[in-house]
Amino acid sequence: MNANAEKAQSQAIALFVSDVHLQPAMPGTTQAFIDFLHRHASKAQQLYLLGDLFEYWAGDDDIVSPYNQRIAEAIKAVSDAGVAVFWLGGNRDFLIGESFAGATGITLLSEPFITKIAGHRIVLAHGDAQCTDDLGYMAFRAQVRDKAWQRNFLAMPLTQRKEIIDRMRMGSREAQRGKSYEIMDVNPSAIASLFALTEATVMVHGHTHRPAVHQHEWNSRQCVRYVLPDWDCDLEPARGGWLALHDDGTFTRINFDGSAFKQDCNGA
Repeated sequence: MNANAEKAQSQAIALFVSDVHLQPAMPGTTQAFIDFLHRHASKAQQLYLLGDLFEYWAGDDDIVSPYNQRIAEAIKAVSDAGVAVFWLGGNRDFLIGESFAGATGITLLSEPFITKIAGHRIVLAHGDAQCTDDLGYMAFRAQVRDKAWQRNFLAMPLTQRKEIIDRMRMGSREAQRGKSYEIMDVNPSAIASLFALTEATVMVHGHTHRPAVHQHEWNSRQCVRYVLPDWDCDLEPARGGWLALHDDGTFTRINFDGSAFKQDCNGA
């Protein structure tokens, strides 16, 4: 890590990360995220996990699996270090619940969530709710976010739930092949509406896997939107990273290896 990145890290008070898509099949990504928790998140005041931390989450009763237990223990170590850890579910892990929260020491957030840090009014979201041009996905999202649907799903045996999720993931991959990036990206009107609804000047989200910094204007105010990167440290070139907010109110985009994040979009 260079001196500037080290300096930036030492001043960070809040870190934002999403779309790590943790799974046993990606050991490099898993280790990179655990290193991030140990080396960086544990030194911040606040950590915001903004969805799709896991590739999928079938229910809190799956926390006993060795892999999920490893991740839970790594997050718990951060909260035990005095860091306030917040969780906002994504389209892959929206079934994270109170049992997982208790085991890890996280605080579950509703979406969108508004917070004030270092002089900024910030709205946090995963980002999928703003992909309103993807009508098929929006219908699916409404179905699986329904509380009755979730109760019925979680009442099934864990093995059955995992089989259903596998089929859903295969169907999602097939559906994405026929969709353009524009349809799967956030809708500009949905973003404008979220700025207007929350009166925030900063928005942070993930989901699209298209990391960038976007300038917006709402009600004669200049606003900024940070799109977080997804993680994949098992392929070359490896990618991933997080957003840091410092005590002087400045933001820094950091790569998974601690270097300065230079790309506006990785093309994923």
